Amino acid sequence: MSQKCDICGKVPSVGRNVSHSHKKTPKTWGTNVQKMRVKTPTGGVKQMNVCTKCLKANKVVKA
Repeated sequence: MSQKCDICGKVPSVGRNVSHSHKKTPKTWGTNVQKMRVKTPTGGVKQMNVCTKCLKANKVVKA
């Protein structure tokens, strides 16, 4: 499944974990993206990847 939101374009962020000894290791924070059927503005239905932040903000209408 794609990790990119089709509405807002949110993608996973990357950074580093820093331990107590200050050793740095790579870390990826994934996005909470759900695949769902969404009504399009033209009246059709399309399956899209939508992050939960867009769902809570009512940026999409579920089919």
